[in-house]
Amino acid sequence: MTLKDVLKRKAYNRYEVKLEREVKQGHIPNHVAVIMDGNRRYAKETLKADAKEGHLKGKEKLEEMLDWCMELGVKVLTVYAFSTENFSRMEDEVEFLMDLLEKTLISFADDERIHENKIKLTVIGDIDMIPDEVARAVRYAEERTSEYTGFYLNMAIAYSGRQEIKDAIKSIARKVRDGELDVEEISESLISGHMYAPSLPDPDLVLRTSGELRVSNFLLWQMAYSELYFTDIYWPGFRKMDFMRAIREYQLRSRRFGH
Repeated sequence: MTLKDVLKRKAYNRYEVKLEREVKQGHIPNHVAVIMDGNRRYAKETLKADAKEGHLKGKEKLEEMLDWCMELGVKVLTVYAFSTENFSRMEDEVEFLMDLLEKTLISFADDERIHENKIKLTVIGDIDMIPDEVARAVRYAEERTSEYTGFYLNMAIAYSGRQEIKDAIKSIARKVRDGELDVEEISESLISGHMYAPSLPDPDLVLRTSGELRVSNFLLWQMAYSELYFTDIYWPGFRKMDFMRAIREYQLRSRRFGH
C-alpha cells in the first residue's frame, strides 16, 4: 500500500466517524426497507464471475446490514429477497437462490447472535410458491424467533406487492359476502390489517441499490409516505458509509406527510 493509499484510508475513516456521529444525533428511522439489487452485475463487472458469486456476496452484505441497523438504532429491517417475477430467471439460478435461501434461513435460526439480540424473523410472500424444503426452513426460523422483540428482520420471498393487495381485497370481500363485515366498515386501517404482516409498521425509508429508479412491486401499499432513496452502488458493494448517507438524506428531508 502506498503512502497515498494510507492517507486516503485515514481520511475515509475520519469522514465515516464524523458521519456516524452526525447521523446518531438526528432522527433514526424506525423501519428501513431495502430493494437489494445488483448482485448479478456486481459478479460480472467487479468479481468477473458468474451470478452465483454475486448472490453469495449479497447474502454476506445482508448480515452486515443487520449489524449496521442494530448499531444505529434502526428497529425494523425489511429486505426484498426474492420476488414472484424472479421465478422467470434461468432454472439453475432459481434453484441456486432457493438453496441459498434455505441455508440462510436455517443458519439464521441457529445463529447465537440472533438469540442474544432477540431478533425476530418474519417472511412475507406467497410461501405456496416456494419449494417444500425452503418453506420448512421458513417455518423453522420463524418458530425459533417468534417470541423475540429486540429487533425485527422481515424477508420478502416469493413476494409481489400487487398480489399482496389483491389477497387482502379477496379476504375482505369474503368477509363482506359472509356477513362478517359491512362495506362501510372498510378503511385504510382495515386493509392494512389484511396484509401479509399486519403488525409490520410502514417503512420510513425505502432504499434501492444498483441505480434503478423504480420500486419493482415492493411494499406498494405500505410505502405511501415513505422516503425513497436510490443509489447506483450494487448491493454487494454497499458500505456502512453508504447506508449512513441514506439515513442522513432521510433526516434532511421535510417530513410533512402532505401538509
